[in-house]
Amino acid sequence: MSKTSLSGFPEWLPEGRVVENYILQKIRQGFELHGFANIETRAIEPVSELLRKGETSKEIYLLRRLQEDPVKAAEDPRQLGLHFDLTVPFARYVLENRGALTFPFKRYQIQKVWRGERPQDGRFREFTQADIDIVGDGSLPFFHEVEVAVVMARVLSSLPIPPITIRVNNRKIVQGYCEAVGVTDVEGALRCLDKLDKIGAEGVGEEMAELGFAEEAREKLLQMAQIQGDAAQIRSQVDALACKSELLEEGMGELIDLLTQTEERVPGTVTGDLSIARGLDYYTGTVYETTVTGHENLGSICSGGRYDSLASDGKRTYPGVGMSIGVSRLVSRVLAEGLATSSRKVPTCVLVAVTDEEHRAESNRIADALRNRGISADTAPKAAKFGKQIKAADQRGIPYVWFPDAGEVKNIISGDQTEADVATWEPEECYAKPQISTDN
Repeated sequence: MSKTSLSGFPEWLPEGRVVENYILQKIRQGFELHGFANIETRAIEPVSELLRKGETSKEIYLLRRLQEDPVKAAEDPRQLGLHFDLTVPFARYVLENRGALTFPFKRYQIQKVWRGERPQDGRFREFTQADIDIVGDGSLPFFHEVEVAVVMARVLSSLPIPPITIRVNNRKIVQGYCEAVGVTDVEGALRCLDKLDKIGAEGVGEEMAELGFAEEAREKLLQMAQIQGDAAQIRSQVDALACKSELLEEGMGELIDLLTQTEERVPGTVTGDLSIARGLDYYTGTVYETTVTGHENLGSICSGGRYDSLASDGKRTYPGVGMSIGVSRLVSRVLAEGLATSSRKVPTCVLVAVTDEEHRAESNRIADALRNRGISADTAPKAAKFGKQIKAADQRGIPYVWFPDAGEVKNIISGDQTEADVATWEPEECYAKPQISTDN
């Protein structure tokens, strides 16, 4: 098979995969500690459903049979595509299983997604996401918006990365503020403000002008978007703008409540930032974006928000709130910067030496006996001199070599060699499985 190169599809080396699995394990443990149940949904959804979330069709990978007429396929209303996130398929899952679910339903989901965008640092065409959502039947209390922030703060703080900051806002604040300054195109304002980090205040102002926003309204919106800090700072700065509306006050009350509660439960992790708009227009309450200290150029590694109408059958609505970790984006930076490394390339704890090929069966029996006791073992690929077999183990990071004839096991890291009984021997705990080392 000829060598092919496809950008945007990460394939880690074995030691990198060990680190990724460690991160996934920590995420999974954290979610389950907070009572989230695991589900998995299909990779394929009708394109019409995928487009409900407001994403452009250019990001969706279409799916069709090789011999299918491409023209007819494009016109088929049942056209299928690979999901580009986990929220849309989860909304469908809730609707299809609403009779069997107990609400509020707390789920986590860790799966691959596909997005047809230009690959760059931290952005891939195929990547893994880890989501949590809490969905209610007809209503969902505000305290769940606090809960998902707390859960994500704890999970992310358990990973081998520098400290994180979850920046939060509330869409009611933005919408209420627009009403107070006479802006009727709220979605246009949200789209512009969402670009503040990318194009700056001047660029956002220019885009607002193109939408027909009055100069005074543009200035006030930009003043609002530059407010950030803790609960007291947010309150005083918003009050100083002297803009009032009922929706603005409702959103401010929720944001202050969230900042106050998270400061008590996960201190120093969550901060208010009124520039956070999130470009997707189905968010209705709290919105979240997360950055890693010292790696802000990576962008948000975890984002999400409150939504009230994404899951609806026309008669009943299932509001929810959730956040999503871009696992592949995070892992790519962890590996590139050496933020975490694995002690070995393979899970193998013991390499059983082979005296000669005639006695390989004895080495296999020892390896099987160790495996039956839960100890990862392998047999040497060649019956070479023991020195070469030890070297082969060392190259893969395997800490122990077992010598069948002598009934001894050697720790090639410490150099200790002792007699050992295959029925009772145990490796030192630090060598039983690959260990993850971090620099933070």
